[in-house]
Amino acid sequence: MTILSLYLIFFKIGLFTIGGGLAALPLLQSEALGRGWFSSSEFFHMVAISESTPGPIGINMATYVGLEQAGIAGSVAATLGLVSPSLIIIVIVARYFFHFNEKPLVQAALSGLRPAVTGLIATAAWNVVTVAVIPVVDFRQSGQIGDLLKPLNLLIFALIGFSYLKWKLHPVVYVAAAAVAGMVLL
Repeated sequence: MTILSLYLIFFKIGLFTIGGGLAALPLLQSEALGRGWFSSSEFFHMVAISESTPGPIGINMATYVGLEQAGIAGSVAATLGLVSPSLIIIVIVARYFFHFNEKPLVQAALSGLRPAVTGLIATAAWNVVTVAVIPVVDFRQSGQIGDLLKPLNLLIFALIGFSYLKWKLHPVVYVAAAAVAGMVLL
């Protein structure tokens, strides 16, 4: 894989990702699995690690994929590829936004983007749930119901989700608690 190829692949992902790093997950998953870079399980381990480390998940994943595919130069190329479209678009939007932000067509476009971004984020969340909480792939391979319903995974998921809704502590607290629970219980 060439450095330019990595840059262009991640440029495309960055160009069509509106709504942040989680919205990039379906595109990144499609590229990574379609190109054979990672297995489905490895991809979702990468999601967990990228979500748990400091920085935006999309940047973390681009850097990781680039490093795995082409070393340090690849990590720089993938990261720059991911952020380049945003930088270009922000500069253009900043230049012209105040001239056009009240136009009905611009307002309509922004209104149409909201549900699309929500759908991409929901898809990414569902994909993570079907690997981390309810491992559908494991169940399909084995046919054993025990591989589909892992009570400890569901318990950790429910407790962390409930705790966040109730107390809204910093996400690092929940990530650390889940890591400890995984080490102790799983």
